[in-house]
Amino acid sequence: MAGALAPRGECDPAFEAVRDAFARNFVEHGEVGAAVCVTVGGRAVVDLWGGWQDAARQRPWAGHTLVNFFSIGKALTALCAAMVVERGLIDLDGPVARYWPEFGASDKEAITYRQVLAHQAGLPAVRRRLPDGAMLDWPFMCAALGAERPWWEPGRRHGYHVNTFGFLVGEVIRRTAARPGGFSPRRWPVLSPLMSTSGWPPPTTAASPTSCGPGRTCRRN
Repeated sequence: MAGALAPRGECDPAFEAVRDAFARNFVEHGEVGAAVCVTVGGRAVVDLWGGWQDAARQRPWAGHTLVNFFSIGKALTALCAAMVVERGLIDLDGPVARYWPEFGASDKEAITYRQVLAHQAGLPAVRRRLPDGAMLDWPFMCAALGAERPWWEPGRRHGYHVNTFGFLVGEVIRRTAARPGGFSPRRWPVLSPLMSTSGWPPPTTAASPTSCGPGRTCRRN
């Protein structure tokens, strides 16, 4: 490879296989532009980038090129869930309805927190058409999911809960945090810097289903 396609950056000799695999993405798999960074013990052992920022291949990918992240909220929410479980505040194999009573409607009373975390709860979507802005309204989405019936028998199948995972996992955490002595992500050193700017967890006060709209505050999943 030559020009902007050649991977640039730094790579520890012990991780040359990562550099080789990264380079093959461009030659064998049609990658346009990408970057990869791996840290071990707080040290960056791989920091590579290559290709182009645009499909027209006019702007080379640089070490400071910014990209959007997909589903990063799932990782943060799952980390919060692991901390809550570790503290014994939530039972992985206990029913979600124990912490979120409304969730037990529509044949969901036996769904466990483990099944929710494993994308096996059968709630990847809401069947009815939702109003514009619904995905930005935490109370509205939780109410909709609480009333929804599973799309399959929970625990028997797996389906990626792309747009509902954060609400399902996070609402249990929120309700746990609302109890005296409950969990607060803001008090955990690993999470507090992220929580200060992310707007998560959502407020514990109730909001109306129409709280998201022009001139109103919306909460993101």
